[in-house]
Amino acid sequence: MKDGPDIARIAALIGEPARANMLTALMTGKALTATELAAEAGVTLPTASAHLAKLDAGGLLTIRKQGRHRYAALAGPEVASVLEALMGLAAGAGHLRSRTGPRDAALRKARVCYNHLAGDLGTQLFDALIAGDLIRPGDPPRMTAAGEGKVRDFGIDLDALSRERAALCRECLDWSERRSHLAGSLGRALLARIEALGWAKRQPGSRVILFSRQGEAAFRASFNLPEG
Repeated sequence: MKDGPDIARIAALIGEPARANMLTALMTGKALTATELAAEAGVTLPTASAHLAKLDAGGLLTIRKQGRHRYAALAGPEVASVLEALMGLAAGAGHLRSRTGPRDAALRKARVCYNHLAGDLGTQLFDALIAGDLIRPGDPPRMTAAGEGKVRDFGIDLDALSRERAALCRECLDWSERRSHLAGSLGRALLARIEALGWAKRQPGSRVILFSRQGEAAFRASFNLPEG
């Protein structure tokens, strides 16, 4: 037996179609019940429960019980990053499960990736932060003094974020744009602030983030994005 991490086990867990559908549904960052995930996967509840048990044992999910229901969520941002990267690999190789349509265009423009902004607007934001020397590239990316001032002015409690265990800034490879968008606690806080300002809202039952016309204009102006 070869030494090192067992990537075959993780690949097998993700690669089963019903489990892949469940994991994709959890990319919204919300916890879902076994019944909801069974509907997403197109399987019976007992089958869904068996799949969830395997994903939980494999470390890809966390499952907690509340009342009569058991809720499943992705185990963390690392799992979301792997899924996003696999989506990009699949899209680049032409492995798409349906024809593109209006919903696909909306998903590519702006969507939630676990807890941060992804899609075209997400990558544009990341590019603008780097171009404005608010964040400097690296592993992980590093916020500059100017970036700290910008974030505070935007209404984000940077001190609270800095006390968290999660990385402040992290790159996440965007599946539709093939470029990076901003993840980490700052990426999460920026999306939360955009929603709090009423610039955008989540489309129910989807990963799509819908910006209002005025909200998108304000978002672009605030971060010096090119006009849409």
